[in-house]
Amino acid sequence: MATAAEQWVLVEMVQALYEAPAYHLILEGILILWIIRLLFSKTYKLQERSDLTLKEKEELIEEWQPEPLVPPVSKDHPALNYNVVSGPPSHNIVVNGKKCVNFASFNFLGLLDNARVKAAALASLKKYGVGTCGPRGFYGTFDVHLDLEDRLAKFMKTEEAIIYSYGFATIASAIPAYSKRGDIVFVDRAACFAIQKGLQASRSDIKWFRHNDVADLERLLREQEAEDLKNPRKARVTRRFIVVEGLYMNTGTVCPLPELVKLKYKYKARIFLEESLSFGVLGEHGRGVTEHFGISIDDIDLISANMENSLASVGGFCCGRSFVIDHQRLSGQGYCFSASLPPLLAAAAIEALNIMEENPGIFLVLKEKCERIHKALQGISGLKVVGEPLSPAFHLQLTDSTGSREEDVKLLQEIVNHCMNRGIALTQARYLEKEEKCLPPPSIRVVVTVEQTDEELERAARTLKEAARAVLL
Repeated sequence: MATAAEQWVLVEMVQALYEAPAYHLILEGILILWIIRLLFSKTYKLQERSDLTLKEKEELIEEWQPEPLVPPVSKDHPALNYNVVSGPPSHNIVVNGKKCVNFASFNFLGLLDNARVKAAALASLKKYGVGTCGPRGFYGTFDVHLDLEDRLAKFMKTEEAIIYSYGFATIASAIPAYSKRGDIVFVDRAACFAIQKGLQASRSDIKWFRHNDVADLERLLREQEAEDLKNPRKARVTRRFIVVEGLYMNTGTVCPLPELVKLKYKYKARIFLEESLSFGVLGEHGRGVTEHFGISIDDIDLISANMENSLASVGGFCCGRSFVIDHQRLSGQGYCFSASLPPLLAAAAIEALNIMEENPGIFLVLKEKCERIHKALQGISGLKVVGEPLSPAFHLQLTDSTGSREEDVKLLQEIVNHCMNRGIALTQARYLEKEEKCLPPPSIRVVVTVEQTDEELERAARTLKEAARAVLL
């Protein structure tokens, strides 16, 4: 029976061969010949080797020039010609030996040189020493770390918080802890560099939408929804995230959080909110953009912020639901592999939180000062203000670019130097130009703090106007 079946199959094969079109047979014949050639031909040809004499080898070695390890950098590059600060970078700062009013440091609430904060840090220094010399999972967890996490969670009205020892690494570690290869992240084009590094580490599919453009974001979400319908099996395991800043570092603008929350529920995405600039600034009690808009904290899946601005310490934190935060303790690279935050800085942050809670009026004072200088800087010849009146960090950009980024930077630096010589400390916003996804235009960054008096704000505005006239006109 088996022999008869085999004969029948052979007959069918022969019959199919006769019925096949000529071009099909020719193509199969060519493929068979090509396979035979590959099997019996050598993959490479041995070339005759000629040994060099010792003299010839030495000549070749002398002629060889290695590629430079790094590209050449001009000695005039700003990174190689930094300003030197003597003493604390508080309200009054000594830069290159000149005493100035500080409009450059992110000491929004003036807590950097606060006596209570320094006393708490000093007491912690005497008790614990300087550093920790170990990550949180390896004898790097101190009781003061747990106290700070508990205080941050209660202040932000979330279930749990986690602290990192480096502000930049906070959101850069949080994003890849959740978003993996194959997931989709919708990101504002003005996102800060820390977010960009987190996205890069996640290896997710990144979709950029125009800055604060909710309509453009919804367009991308609709397109993705249509793609998901084509492959529902894949869509079920693909996570979607929306990553935004509460108050954008590069633009000084507030995100449209109420509209984003609506899109979150409509298209079943998760929101990650980076609040390094808005924490301790926006809202009646300084809780950030959620309090500013009256949005429930439960509508946000993860909030991150650094402690290097309003809290005048070092490091950063994330807060949210317990199961979300606990995942970072196992997957947050900056948490798992970096030495934990020095206890003295954790103690300083706790005392700064105490001051914020005891004096909620400080946020209204900061807001009024921001609005005052924002108004005073309107109408400067050759410069335009970029940022909202409630932002304590905003930008001054050239109204008309020269067409060369290098020339624009030089002009703005002349304005900064002019102000520095007259006792106003400013700085240009700096970027890694070759690595930024959407490189912002050159700008002077102006930072407002509660310590600056009305007279100093007026003086700074007046000095900037004089500098712009002297340099640009």
